Amino acid sequence: MYFLKRLLTWWNSQTLGTQIFTARKGVKVGEDDQGNRYYATRDGQRRWVIYAGEMEASRVPPDWHGWLHHTWDQPPTKAPLTHKPWEAPHQENLSGSDLAYAPPGSIRRAAPVARRDYEAWQPE
Repeated sequence: MYFLKRLLTWWNSQTLGTQIFTARKGVKVGEDDQGNRYYATRDGQRRWVIYAGEMEASRVPPDWHGWLHHTWDQPPTKAPLTHKPWEAPHQENLSGSDLAYAPPGSIRRAAPVARRDYEAWQPE
């Protein structure tokens, strides 16, 4: 069953085809603090990531994202980005999770804030 899952699905880790391609043509370029591994072909034309855990594209930090999309040639292991002191650390997209932002008055909050700035329309 595990073999079929690896062979036919991409969301449970790398597929068997990706694993074979990585073993044959991939050169490991680096790894980020979340454990995601980054690879490139020997000629540098193709670049890809193998996620550690859940496959969520927003888990790729901005410096690695730029390298993956050929924004710059050098990976962050060779030419790290300089972050400004006012920049917040990278955070994955939390939409759809329990940690997603819910504004005051949202029905997603445990205790919604009472709103007094409008009156709900009532039919006559």
